Amino acid sequence: MEPIKKDAKSNPSATANLFSQVFFWWLNPLFRIGSKRRLEEDDMYKVLPEDGSKRLGEELQSYWDQEVEKATKELRTPKLTKAIIRCYWRSYAVLGVFTLIEEVIKVIQPVFLGKLIQYFERSEPDNMAALYEAYGYAAGISLSALGLALLHHLYFYHVQRAGMKIRIAMCHMIYKKALCLSATAMGQTTTGQIVNLLSNDVNKFDELTIFLHYLWMGPLQAAAVIGLLWQEVGASCLAGIAVLIFLMPLQTMFGKLFSKYRSKTAAFTDSRIRTMNEVVSGIRIIKMYAWEKPFAALVNDVRRKEISKIMSSSYLRGLNMASFFTANKIILFVTFTVYVLVGNKISASRVFVVVSLYSAIRLTVTLFFPAAIEKVSESVISIRRIKKFLLLDELVKSHVPLTQEDKKEVSVEIQDLICYWDKSIDAPTLQNVSFTVKPGQLLAVIGPVGAGKSSLLSTVLGELPAEKGVVKVKGELTYIYIYIYITLRYKNKLYFKYILANRKEYLRAVLFDFATYLLLSVGFRAVYQDADIYLLDDPLSAVDAEVGRHLFEQCICGILKDKPRILVTHQLQYLKAANQILVLKEGHMVARGTYSELLRSGVDFTSLLKKDEEEEGEKGEAPRSPRSRTLSQNSVRSHSSSVLSAEPVHTVAEETRTEGTIGLHMYWKYFRAGANVLMLILLVLLNLAQPGFLSWHLCRYAHDQNMLHVSPIGNGDLCILCSSGLTGATVIFGFMRFLIMFNALVNSAETLHNRMFNSILRTPVRFFDINPIGRILNRFAKDIGHLDSLLPWTFVDFIQVFLQIIGVIAVASSVIPWILIPVIPLLIAFLFLRRYFLRTSRDVKRIESTTRSPVFSHLSSSLQGLWTIRAFKAEERFQQTFDAHQDLHSEAWFLFLTTSRWFAVRLDGMCSVFVTITAFGCLLLKDNVGLALSYAVTLMGMFQWGVRQSAEVENLMTSVERVVEYTELESEAPWETQKRPPPDWPNRGLITFDRVNFSYSSDGPVVLKNISAMFRPREKVGIVGRTGAGKSSLISALFRLMEPEGKILVDGVLTSEIGLHDLRQKMSIIPQDPVLFTGTMRKNLDPFSQHSDHDLWNALKEVQLKAAVEELPAKLETELAESGSNFSVGQRQLVCLARAILRKNRILIIDEATANVDPRTDELIQKTIRAKFKECTVLTIAHRLNTIIDSDRILVLDAGRIHEYDAPHVLLQNQNGIFYKMVQQTGKAEAASLLQTAKQVSRALHILNGFATTRDGSLVIFETAL
Repeated sequence: MEPIKKDAKSNPSATANLFSQVFFWWLNPLFRIGSKRRLEEDDMYKVLPEDGSKRLGEELQSYWDQEVEKATKELRTPKLTKAIIRCYWRSYAVLGVFTLIEEVIKVIQPVFLGKLIQYFERSEPDNMAALYEAYGYAAGISLSALGLALLHHLYFYHVQRAGMKIRIAMCHMIYKKALCLSATAMGQTTTGQIVNLLSNDVNKFDELTIFLHYLWMGPLQAAAVIGLLWQEVGASCLAGIAVLIFLMPLQTMFGKLFSKYRSKTAAFTDSRIRTMNEVVSGIRIIKMYAWEKPFAALVNDVRRKEISKIMSSSYLRGLNMASFFTANKIILFVTFTVYVLVGNKISASRVFVVVSLYSAIRLTVTLFFPAAIEKVSESVISIRRIKKFLLLDELVKSHVPLTQEDKKEVSVEIQDLICYWDKSIDAPTLQNVSFTVKPGQLLAVIGPVGAGKSSLLSTVLGELPAEKGVVKVKGELTYIYIYIYITLRYKNKLYFKYILANRKEYLRAVLFDFATYLLLSVGFRAVYQDADIYLLDDPLSAVDAEVGRHLFEQCICGILKDKPRILVTHQLQYLKAANQILVLKEGHMVARGTYSELLRSGVDFTSLLKKDEEEEGEKGEAPRSPRSRTLSQNSVRSHSSSVLSAEPVHTVAEETRTEGTIGLHMYWKYFRAGANVLMLILLVLLNLAQPGFLSWHLCRYAHDQNMLHVSPIGNGDLCILCSSGLTGATVIFGFMRFLIMFNALVNSAETLHNRMFNSILRTPVRFFDINPIGRILNRFAKDIGHLDSLLPWTFVDFIQVFLQIIGVIAVASSVIPWILIPVIPLLIAFLFLRRYFLRTSRDVKRIESTTRSPVFSHLSSSLQGLWTIRAFKAEERFQQTFDAHQDLHSEAWFLFLTTSRWFAVRLDGMCSVFVTITAFGCLLLKDNVGLALSYAVTLMGMFQWGVRQSAEVENLMTSVERVVEYTELESEAPWETQKRPPPDWPNRGLITFDRVNFSYSSDGPVVLKNISAMFRPREKVGIVGRTGAGKSSLISALFRLMEPEGKILVDGVLTSEIGLHDLRQKMSIIPQDPVLFTGTMRKNLDPFSQHSDHDLWNALKEVQLKAAVEELPAKLETELAESGSNFSVGQRQLVCLARAILRKNRILIIDEATANVDPRTDELIQKTIRAKFKECTVLTIAHRLNTIIDSDRILVLDAGRIHEYDAPHVLLQNQNGIFYKMVQQTGKAEAASLLQTAKQVSRALHILNGFATTRDGSLVIFETAL
């Protein structure tokens, strides 16, 4: 396996001494590197052993397994919360001690402050004892400031690491579970949902651990503070406490509401990411069908619902924050009003002690305590969702170790098998199937579409449990699936060298044509793996006849001849070589025996495959691991015939990371996305008004302070009125400001999401070939998640704190100008430190974002290839890769945590120096102590928090930057242009290629070279060529998936001059990979709702799917499983044919559409095409020559050029031609039959041609002119 990353540096925190641990000194070398150059993944430190994904995951898994076992005994549902608590309570409880000490210091500090101010109030200059005592108190204030600085960040670092550990362990468990989901469970979940669990739900643990301790700390601290307040202002403190107590349930209510919205939002997010997953997976089809608009409507609809819930929860957040920031003013106002009205005198020491005590408790009670409730309620919902997933059914594989005896007699034995995919449908998937395959035997399984052939293999694999009957499998299995699943994580070169050295004959057998290397890499693996039993699910339909025959003879009947093999196939030419043939129909075994036995018994199985009146049976054919076919790891369209030699394999581009600071223009883009200029001006004014009121009020207050302890305030009523007016204004403006700001920022998220989505829909297909699905989904899941909730909250918080700091400094400097002396150098030091920190921190955050994508990519690609992974018993290896991806992300996350702590410790250290200077400065200068000191203390926490939030905002803005990057992707040609073709265009269906060159990217190789050809109206043209000759590229050029050079004309209209939708809607395509989308059957057939029910049923009847759809619970309104997995591949192909019939276009393109269906369905499709599309120009790309031998003409491509182009009969006269050779390679009997058909067609055409020329005389002239 390729290592995920080169050797990381060892982690210095493991060996750092105590001093270095407390001050995060061990990070200094990293900051030095970061200040000089951009950080790369190689600069990160190895993850600490105790943070490794495997270790953490297995530990939590063992607790969860115990819990499940216990719950089963006690007949209750298991509780995931119990498992988490039992696993982590010890280590987490220890951290509670930190909190306790920290909060005790917070309560003691105001007491020291009060004593110090009392010393000044007494003003006894000669009392030396009192002076020394005052110095003691000043030292106490300074030490407690320093203690807080150190303790707080150590605590935060450890709780965040605790959260990280829970998250990592959860991800490990979720992935492990995903690898062993049963087929039933797969139907109950979707890739989108699992990605959402991994991207959003587990993140709640990161936030939860920070606040959890405040659930018990809050009430405890409140009690202590009430006691101290009672000593200072007596019963009046109860008035203030009453306000606090009123706020707490209010905020608890907010928390509950918040969690309600959160669970609704999560459901919408799941649904949106699932749709996005399908859009990105099926983008090629969506573009060819010109279906971008209905999909945009679908995503926008879900997004609108999601945003309305996010907006509601943001308003709640706004109210919560506003109540937090205005609470202090209301509480102080109420307390002192009552205190004065009762007839007491206010003294400076009283005021400042009360102010400080309230601000100590306010943070805990009105911010951390409600935050804890909010996070607990969010986490409960996430845990519930994860638990539901962890309790889904698993695949039980009975793995009996083989004895030596058994190993000698490897075999597969099945007797009277009955099994169901879906118990709710009465008809079993398979019934009364019996057979035995011994070493050296080849069992061929044939039958029409939906007969249960793949289901039979999945029973042997153990994917589909047997309801009744015996399934005995002795030996190691290997499985090759129609939809080949490739992981390009092999060191391919090494792999080849190894095989070259060891098994030359394997290489000869498999690597017949290097062009087909990618396609065969799975076959390669299977053969090379040297298993005991081989299950082959129609692997030969995806290659051309020559490669197919070669693989069959050299590989399946060559190297593997001594092994038991079960081959599901639709290609009858291989049946003679089979030792026995099993014929299935609607899940029943119709016949079994050798080729000659079946012929003798009168079961004409070839016609059985072709019989027309047979209904399509059995919907339940193999919910093939219900995933769409995107190979997100490598974005290689695995078995698209032409992706190999002529077209380059698209390699995955490196994910881009921008460098340097985030410029003001990015902030401007962010704000402008959510609000117009007037709204922004209003916001600025509202924000400036707030500290203005406050400062003015405080200035007056401070000005009167000197008289305070001499007499009660003169004209008390006026003062109280004045205060109440100001407090009221502050509260009203505060609430308005918060709500408007949240509104604007959430609107920004909505606008940016829509822009990004529209940009993704309009970008050329090439973008999806070189960017894995995980990377694109990461922007839609994680980055949009940040824009929706985290960024608005952080931004608003930062602005609030920033304004408060300005207010406080303004007041302090107007009363005590000398306080500016330490403030200014401090400010400069802060800004310098912030710049130094951000250089490194931004890169760390960007690396964290880019190392997260592979985790999602690995998950979604694993889900698509689940059967293959399990058949190859590669679960362990894939789990290791997942853990390696997680560890790489943890390295970045660990640095992200520690670098922000490094910064915060230094900020708070500076602040505590500032507090010390102020405290001792006051003693020396004997100046206006109270205000200066109490402000120095509040400033300490606030300043540090403000600078940290500003850095956090900048870190989160990288998400905005990543989203904005995707809003500015290169766009394909416009969907509609000024030049519209006539409404009935194309009414004839004449297609002309004039010197066309085509390449998949501007710098890529040319795949079609100088193509000039004409397809006449109503002509049926077959397009053939070896794998990789450029057949599908011809179609890509016609549909303008990338812009071709040269001219392509349809009915005389130059395609490059009209809009893409005008062009694509007028041509129908039946694609190679039949893609169905989640949604109703009706939406899949007719997303624009242009057709009546009658038309839809007729189309289904034409393709013989009517019976199948009528059996569905809600008929046309039945919701399909993800990617239509409740239909077999053949049935999905028929749905695509029905779409084409509905569109009634003059031009039909069939791209390998019949590769995955049995000959009977193939014939049905051909028949329908001949009947329904008689008046159309039909271009068919095919590997099966019998599907195109009756075409009017055949175009043979070779290495991107036209090799020959004429009627089939004419081509077969040329014995040196490629086409002649291809026909000969199908085997003698098949070749003779093909030749016969070609002759008949030529005779029929001959008769027609008598009058064809006169009617289309103009065409003939046109063609010669060309």
